Amino acid sequence: MPEFFPDQVHVGQDLGGREFAIPAEDVARYREGTANDAAGPDPAPPLLYHSEVYRRLDWYLANIIGNLHARQEWELFHPLRVGDVVRSHSTVVERYRKRNRDYVVNEVVFTGADGRWLQRSRTHQSFLADVGREWEPRGGGDRRFALPEGTGEDIASRPTPITHAMCIAFSGPTKNYHTDVEMARALGFPDIVVQGMLSVCFVADLMTGRFGTGFHAGGKLDVRLVNVVWPGDVITTRGKIRETVREGSRQRHLVDVWCEKGDGTVTLIGTGSALD
Repeated sequence: MPEFFPDQVHVGQDLGGREFAIPAEDVARYREGTANDAAGPDPAPPLLYHSEVYRRLDWYLANIIGNLHARQEWELFHPLRVGDVVRSHSTVVERYRKRNRDYVVNEVVFTGADGRWLQRSRTHQSFLADVGREWEPRGGGDRRFALPEGTGEDIASRPTPITHAMCIAFSGPTKNYHTDVEMARALGFPDIVVQGMLSVCFVADLMTGRFGTGFHAGGKLDVRLVNVVWPGDVITTRGKIRETVREGSRQRHLVDVWCEKGDGTVTLIGTGSALD
């Protein structure tokens, strides 16, 4: 009897990867997609390859209607630099069920030409477990969250209006429900659904702006995407340093992070950390 069924999504499923040299054009596209003029080429933005996990989708379950990007983890070990040769490799590392949804966790590891680990991410994608169940698009802003309080340092980005052009730069060039209004409407949405990774990148850029190389090499994120972002929303990314702990000869700053719309609706919430 086989250990697993090869035609099913399973833990240990090898999804392969690619090898390439980081081009400057990828940094320019990142800047356009995130409206981040400070995202420079050296080092490159830490989440430059935010959507490597979505280059192929044969790790998705069959029932794709109503699938959601639910949680994102990231660990950063070494900066990315334009011209460096890097390799990516993707593996299904976990499956679980929670509240009538099936979750698949895809881990992507980036390594340098010498085999050094550069970064590791884990994407938790959820799918409706009951195929016959009707699904309504989430995003009414009715989910409320207690935000951090205390005396820790506050950090924040400038408010960023989300435009269709940003979505196309960030999630294109192919047409999908993150870039094309008609495709979004075919799935029951009123407009383009802004890709969840954009908010994750906003958080990474906030941490980079505050901690610099201490986030590029040693940074961590663990965030949940909790409300939909639409074009026209204005997103502010915020953080509050909760605690600072000794890590060898350095210090690690533990930060509560979140993104919010102009009306206070939280769209992403979680934690990050960086070295100093």
